[in-house]
Amino acid sequence: MAVYTQVSAEKAQALLRLYDVGSLVSLKGIAEGVENSNYLLETTEARFILTLYESRVDPDDLPYFHRLLAHLHAANCPVPRFIEDRQGHWLQEVAGRKACLIEFLPGISVSEPTQVHAAAVGRALGQMHNALKSFTEAKANPLGQTNWRALFGQCDSEATEQLQSGLSSRIAQELDWLDANWPAHLPAIAAHTDLFPDNVLFNGDSVGGLIDFYFACTELRAYDLAVTHAAWSFSNDGGSYNAEVGKAIIDGYASGGELLAEERHAMPVLARGASLRFLLTRLYDWINTPADAMVTRKDPLAFLKRLDYYSSVDGQGLFL
Repeated sequence: MAVYTQVSAEKAQALLRLYDVGSLVSLKGIAEGVENSNYLLETTEARFILTLYESRVDPDDLPYFHRLLAHLHAANCPVPRFIEDRQGHWLQEVAGRKACLIEFLPGISVSEPTQVHAAAVGRALGQMHNALKSFTEAKANPLGQTNWRALFGQCDSEATEQLQSGLSSRIAQELDWLDANWPAHLPAIAAHTDLFPDNVLFNGDSVGGLIDFYFACTELRAYDLAVTHAAWSFSNDGGSYNAEVGKAIIDGYASGGELLAEERHAMPVLARGASLRFLLTRLYDWINTPADAMVTRKDPLAFLKRLDYYSSVDGQGLFL
């Protein structure tokens, strides 16, 4: 989440007149994240998230996200609902952007996950994947493995080298290695592909909400698990791996869903791919984020450190 597009109180009030959700009490921008503009919107009746969709989200994909979340909600997965106005419309336009009013789920995101948190999120991801076996819609992943080389080509080479000398050649080598080793034959499913700690809300030690599905797409389900492993098992700067948290995520997932032997065997490759994907998108955003955007830029090198770790250790042992 972030704020690129400013929304005035008057525009928020105009939007709320379409709904039966009370009148505006407060509107506050949310700086975390990097993709869309998000506001915490409070009315006299409830709290909501107001999301304005920026350039990386194709408005034509929004019905897919709407149907995906409706499917998960019907399966009792802890996901937010899109709120409909009096005419049954869930998609609006605010400040020149496509926008949605979304259910606010209470809970907190943890910054230093414990084994208990990790097991719970792994189990929730496995349960979500089980629920999505009956979701038959397909959507290509615009940030999938076949797109990483093109994404790297959009990153300014001089700026990349200024960030860290030799980074360009390191990325190029990894792209070649992943092209040769990617396990594209594994089972695919509708996947979250961005289940970082700030996209999971906890009530105590229990998962109370899985949020921010705007990278959801058809993808290898074990890759979705690998993204979660890379996101949760390291310190924020990527410099320290927590083996207990990493194991708890895998064990939790296996208890809540299905993890085939061939998927477990492929996890070291998938974890390297997950690390490279976020290294590349963070690198692109680091170079291209507007200076006046209300957004917290995230360090690309935190995922270079993860990539280096997954590449240098006995990766298979991490996922047994």
